[in-house]
Formats: sequence, C-alpha cells, structure tokens
Amino acid sequence: MSTLDNTTVAAESAHSVELVIGGMTCASCAARIEKKLNKIDGVTATVNYATEKAKVDFTGAVAPEDLISTVEATGYTATLPAPKGSSGEVGTTDGVDARIQDEASQLRTRLLVSLALTVPVVALSMIPPLQFTNWQWLALTLASPVVVWGALPFHRAALTNARHGAATMDTLISVGVSAAYLWSLWALFFGHAGMAGMKMEFSLFPQQEGGADHIYLEVAAAVTVFILAGRYFEARAKKQSGAALRALMDMGAKDVAVLREHTEIRIPTEQLVVGDIFVVRPGEKIATDGIVTDGTSAVDASMLTGESVPVEVRPGDAVVGATVNAGGRLLVRATRIGADTQLAQMARLVEDAQNGKAQVQRLADRISGIFVPVVIVLSLMTLGAWLLTGHSMVTAFTAAVAVLIIACPCALGLATPTALMVGTGRGAQLGILIKGPQVLESTRQVDTIVLDKTGTVTTGRMSVDSTVGADGENIDELLFVAGALEDGSEHPIAQAITLAARADGRPLPRIEGFSNHDGRGVSGVVDGRAVAIGRRTWLEQDWSLVAPKNLEVAAHDAEADGKSPVWVAWDGSIRGIVVVSDTVKDTSKEAITAFRTLGLRPILLTGDNARAAVAVAKQVGIEAADVIAEVLPADKVSAVKDLQSRGYTVAMVGDGVNDAAALAQADLGLAMGTGSDVAIEASDLTLVRGDLRSAADAIRLSRSTLKTIKGNLFWAFAYNVAALPLAALGLLNPLIAGAAMAFSSIFVVTNSLRLRRFTSHATSSDH
Repeated sequence: MSTLDNTTVAAESAHSVELVIGGMTCASCAARIEKKLNKIDGVTATVNYATEKAKVDFTGAVAPEDLISTVEATGYTATLPAPKGSSGEVGTTDGVDARIQDEASQLRTRLLVSLALTVPVVALSMIPPLQFTNWQWLALTLASPVVVWGALPFHRAALTNARHGAATMDTLISVGVSAAYLWSLWALFFGHAGMAGMKMEFSLFPQQEGGADHIYLEVAAAVTVFILAGRYFEARAKKQSGAALRALMDMGAKDVAVLREHTEIRIPTEQLVVGDIFVVRPGEKIATDGIVTDGTSAVDASMLTGESVPVEVRPGDAVVGATVNAGGRLLVRATRIGADTQLAQMARLVEDAQNGKAQVQRLADRISGIFVPVVIVLSLMTLGAWLLTGHSMVTAFTAAVAVLIIACPCALGLATPTALMVGTGRGAQLGILIKGPQVLESTRQVDTIVLDKTGTVTTGRMSVDSTVGADGENIDELLFVAGALEDGSEHPIAQAITLAARADGRPLPRIEGFSNHDGRGVSGVVDGRAVAIGRRTWLEQDWSLVAPKNLEVAAHDAEADGKSPVWVAWDGSIRGIVVVSDTVKDTSKEAITAFRTLGLRPILLTGDNARAAVAVAKQVGIEAADVIAEVLPADKVSAVKDLQSRGYTVAMVGDGVNDAAALAQADLGLAMGTGSDVAIEASDLTLVRGDLRSAADAIRLSRSTLKTIKGNLFWAFAYNVAALPLAALGLLNPLIAGAAMAFSSIFVVTNSLRLRRFTSHATSSDH
C-alpha cells in the first residue's frame, strides 16, 4: 500500500485530515477554498491563509481524494500530510517551511531585479530636470520587464482565478498594473506621449489635462515593487512566526544509548519502545518521557518549561523527553514514546491552536470573500462617474486605478493568523499552551479565578508532621496501622502517611476489604481490625464515633497552624490523629498579587478543613471570605457553578483528576502540566510549569494576543474604509496607493511579531 493509501485509511477512520494548500495569495483565496470545501455534504473545513493549511472534518462517505480534487478544481494545490512517524512529528511543518523558504527566495530575486529597474523609471517620471529627450522610451524599456516578469505571479494567479470564475487580490493588482501599463503603451504609440521633448510632472492629485500625453509607467513599475516587497516581508514573517513551533519540534534528541542485554547500543530515537532502559550522560538530552531507574542528577527543563532552576531527580522520579541532564549519569525506563510524549503533545496543541480561527477572524474572512468583486465594480463606477462629470480620461483613469490598488484586503487576512501564530508560539517557549483561538476571548472576560489548593497553591508534597494518640494508645502502632490502610489509596495525604509508616523498616500488613468513601475517608481490615481513616465529621456521622477531648484540642491547634489532622479509628473507637502538612509554594503569594493586578478575584477551593484553608489563604494574601473549604471532589463543579450563577466569569486552576470536571465547567480552565492527563485534557490552557505565576502569565499573554488581533483588524478595516473614498474622489495617486497597501500588510505582520518580545514574570524573576 502506498503512503497516500496509508494516509487515506487513517484519515477515513479519524474522519479528520489536514491538507497543505498551495497557491494562496490572500485571505480571499482562503475564503474561496473554505467555501468550496464546506459545500461538500458532511464536510466542515477551516482554511488558514497564514499557515497555508486546511483542517477538514468529514464523514465516512467522503474520501481525502475528494477534498484534494475540490481544492484543485478551485485553482489551487492540496497535498495530504506525511504520516506521523514514531518520533511524533506533527503534521507537515517542514514541508510548509521549505515552500515558504522557496517562495521567499523567489520573491527576493524578483523584488531586487524589479527594484533596480524601477528606481530610474520613478526618478525620470517624477523629476522633470532628469527628463532628457526621449526619456520615455528608456522608461518603457526598463518598466516592461518589471510589469511582465516582476508582476508575473500576480498575472498568473489572476488568470487562474478568472478561469474558475473568481477574483482575488491578485486580480486587483494585475488589472491595476496592466491598466497603467497598457494606457502608457497607447499614449506612447498612438498619442502624443512618444514625441521627442515630452515632459511630465508628478502630482499627488489627478491631472486635469488630456490623456494622450500622460504615461503611468512609474505607477505600473512602482506598484509591482511595493506589492513584491509586501509579499516578500510577509513570507519572511510567516517563517518567523512559526519559528517557535519548529524549535519545539526540533528540540528532541536524535539518537539514544539503549541497554540491550547489559550492552549499550546507540539507535535513532524513533526506534525506542516503551520499557526500554536507556542511558543519559551529563549534558545529553533525555530521549523520551520515562522513569529514572538508577542514578541521581539535576535536570534542566528550561527549554521546555521556561523553568530556570534545574530539578533534582532520583530513582522513581519521572523525567520528560527533550530536557537536559545537567548532572550525573542516569538510567531511564521509557514510559511514553513518539506522539504520546509531552513534547509531541505540546507541539500538537500549539499547531492546532495556530490552525484555528477566532470568531473575529471569521468576520474578516467573509468580508474578504466578497470584497474583491465589490472593489472591481466600485473601480468601474469611479471611472464612469469622473467621465460623466466632464473630467478628463486621465483624471478618471487615475482614480479608478487607485481604487483597484488601495483596496487589496491583504492586511485583513493576515491580522488574526500572524498574531495567533506568534502568540501561541511564544507561549510554547514559556511553557504556556493555548488550546485554541476561542480561549483568547475567554481570558478577556474572566473576573474570578478559583485555585485548587493542593498542588496548585501548595507544593502538593504532603508530609507527616506529628502523630497524637488517644489516652493509652501507642503512637507508633497508630501510625503503622494508618499507613497500612492508606497504602491502598493514591491520595497525596495517604501516600505521606504510608511513607512515614514505612520509616521504621517493618513490612506493612495486607489490607482486606479496602474501600474509598468519596473523599471523606477510607476503610478496610488490617490485622483483623476494622479500620477507618478520614474526616472527623465522617467518623462521627457515619460511624457514630466520639472524639476524645485531647484529640479535639490537638486537632484545633493543628488547624490553626494550617495543618490537616487525619482521624484514625478502629474497632469502634477513635484512636488518634495523624497531622499532615503541605508547604505553600514560594511563588504563590506573588501569583495572587499578579491576579489582582489583572483584575481577577482569587478564590481558594479545597477539601481541607476551614481553619487550615484560611491559614494557607492568609499566607498567600487571599481574604478569608474568599475561601471555600471542606469541598468533596464531586462538589468542586457545584462550587464553580454557584459562582457562575452569581454572575461571575470563572477561571479555574487545578492539577488533579478530581479537578477535571471543574476545569471543564469553568469558563476558562487552566491545568498545571505537572498534574494528571485528565485535568490537562479538560482544560483550555495548560501550564507546563508547576508555578502558579505561569497562570497569570498565560492570561496576560492571551489578552496581549487578543489585543494585537483586534488592533490588526482595526488597522486593516480602518485603512480600507478611509482609503477607498479618498481614491474614488481622486485624492490618491496610484503610486501612493500601492505603497500604502504594501505598508498595511507589513504593519500588521510586524505588529504581530512584537508578541515575540512578551516576557514571563515567572521566569524573569527567577534569574
């Protein structure tokens, strides 16, 4: 079976495919292709001009070949992406990059040659003292290659579109340049412009004299140069705006030393399989996600997460592919490879976000789709209006050509995609993954941010602080029994108690009949004793147990210090409490201040008792009134819904499996990348770092990206709205119109590229 066949089968089963589109020159091209694809029954397509890709969802009755043929029938090219290999490459970025590079190279050659020929033409046409006898024929000789060869891409695209009954930006350019050139030929060969001694002065406004002695060679040549310059800088900007994604995809190790039968064998990373043990020496990149089996070291994850401080790892710790071993020799067991690795998932999220469209861009696309035919009609009306009001052909022609050239909707098509590409790419460099354009709108509206306590505001690394027994109870036995039962739970508190119980070296007894009671506690049989561990209210209400007085006092004191007492009972009596504590992250207080600066009200949400929760809130600067405590995992969604019902637009930050539903319910979900895959999947933004300040950075970056998009669109719309009437009224020379049109595209692109300078408060303050 061929590569195409393999890709086809995969696409049919997934009912989704990404096509690489060739031949697009403006947003109206993308709008035409999108419209044609969406006319097919069962097809939903989004075409992105900046990334040159179409994301298509389709039913089983449609084959990818049908999609390709539809695009080709519209006058463009389409190819299916290469199959994703085991290394986890994402899509066809390399192919698109190569084409963009080739396009930029060709445009640069055309631009430089055309510029060299155009400068003397413009100088001769605009400066009368330079106009020697028969200068106009030299101008024609120099301008002709520019109009014919330099503008060839525009003429070719215009003809292709005309054959398919369509008009795009290239149509406007081709018609405008050709009209100026053909007028000049007529004036030179059949009018008076070819006579020896002809003089011509440059004016920003229409000439009122007869048309037989006026030529527009400088307009035809200069407009071509301006448009070529705009296209060239646009192609370069496309390459720059996708640089972050390319850097992300190139970050992984190319080969790896694998242990096979106690012998090191160096193989390409693509050949790794789950379970392989591989060696990572100091200074080497970790080949894929895995678990350290031997050795201790510091791992530098700055290239992936923006975290400047290396993280210490030892046997049992998880490591991420593409990070760098900064210390000793490590042996790592591969747990995820290829497209399943964190690096591949990050790249996929970024590419999906870049291929999407914000709601505001869809409006721009619809306008671009109808803009060109409207402008052609407007140009003809301008020509007719000037002639009917008794003005000369030169005046009418100047205004009509200016309308054609000034109206090109290039900037409209670039406004959103370039900002989105740069913004999401910069986010990826800082460890902030934005899942799609719609997320940007959400960040603008959010006014309340709900923070899960454990693992988000605190480190999530619980430890046993003390053990207090009821009168006559042995605290060592109390901790031993509690640790044995908690060994059956994955909760951080349970793991801390089990770890403390194992400290004396005794093997923990086997548990029978273990049950988890929905966040309230756990129960089971340990050494013949019916043991229950959990909240005091659960033991009192469900087990009808009474807390001894000395334990009440100890629990009260622990809660006042921000610690959590875990109650232990067996055989009908409460036997003691195990006090556990969690450390507040050093950066959490700074993050809370950043949220307030962004206009967000921080709320702490936790299953801990109220006193402990308030103590933690006080440390980080959250008001006691903004603490929601003693919330069961199932009730986190209800807490978010309650805030929404009171008119708040809620963002939620969490990291655990039990946060996933609340993240999905929130208007904006932010998942810590150090947390569970379920939470990350349910979120809108993923923060690769475990630093809460990254959440503030993510909202700032999203808002900056949205602001840039809106600024770009305003410029593009305002430019066309303001310039068209000026051109129609004859207040704009076509030469100036061409320069202004090219500048509008360059402005939009360079404005978007400013997002590359976005700095993270989290990373900058670490240095």
